[in-house]
Amino acid sequence: MQQEITVSHDDDMLQKGDISLRELWAVILGGGWLIIGLTSIFTIAFIFYAMSVPDEYRSTALLSPASASDNSSLAKLAGQFGGLASLAGVGLSSGGSDKTTIAIELLKTWGFLEEFIRSNQLEKEVYAVKGWDSKTNTLLINEELYDVESNKWVAGGPSSWDLFNKLNGRVSVSQNKNTGLISMSVEHYSPTIAREWVDKLVVSINRYIQSQDRKDAQSRIRYLKEQIDKTNVAEMQAVFYQLIEEQTKTLMLAEISDEYVFKTLSPAMIPAKKFKPKRTLVVIFGGLVGLGMGVCLTLLLWFIRQGKAEGSEVL
Repeated sequence: MQQEITVSHDDDMLQKGDISLRELWAVILGGGWLIIGLTSIFTIAFIFYAMSVPDEYRSTALLSPASASDNSSLAKLAGQFGGLASLAGVGLSSGGSDKTTIAIELLKTWGFLEEFIRSNQLEKEVYAVKGWDSKTNTLLINEELYDVESNKWVAGGPSSWDLFNKLNGRVSVSQNKNTGLISMSVEHYSPTIAREWVDKLVVSINRYIQSQDRKDAQSRIRYLKEQIDKTNVAEMQAVFYQLIEEQTKTLMLAEISDEYVFKTLSPAMIPAKKFKPKRTLVVIFGGLVGLGMGVCLTLLLWFIRQGKAEGSEVL
């Protein structure tokens, strides 16, 4: 009499290579100690890492574009004589919003930030500082990079690119599209330095754009005067005189205005609380990484055992 063999649905799924969620859950529970162990190891490791990372502080200033009302007359001339001025080789674009956009983009460039570092002698604070002692209010210097006693760099000092990368990672500038207001922030180990650099950056970018506009206006005035001497057409001379008048106003504003591009609405303050690291989040992330690796390793070991078991049955 032939014996009837009944194959359960679960066994049939295993023979087909399918695994039920219940079985996977059972495998994960079976590897509980491995998962707990890896989660604990990673959590402890990330705790030590989080504690070793020094605090950093962020100082932020709220700025607004300088008033463009002083450029209104120039804008009118641009509408009336823009084509003629272009033919004469004179550009009339000097809108405040354009200056704001240019200034924001300049604050992200290699050339401007390197010049900012060099002119303010900030190389050591940018590249060699590794922390800040809040009790003594002193910077902690990485002696592998900078010899404090001799006041010299150990290996010739950082390159131009190194300085730019370091500072660029600490400076952030953004403009609110709805209000047009600009936020400028600096992060540093020292809250005092973070505030000081925000103030210096605002002054530097204002002076830089101011200097460029002054040079442009002087160059345009010289050129327009040359054009007046070259033409005998009274109408053309009148236009050139109007253009010279507006360029003279631009030059005057560039001479007397300190807040030429950015006007400070809310000055940067010395932050009282650290901005980063978020140590709690770092530890939680470490625990999740350990948990994920524990689950993956448990499942991998189970699949290896299953493969060996199936191979032995075939033999």
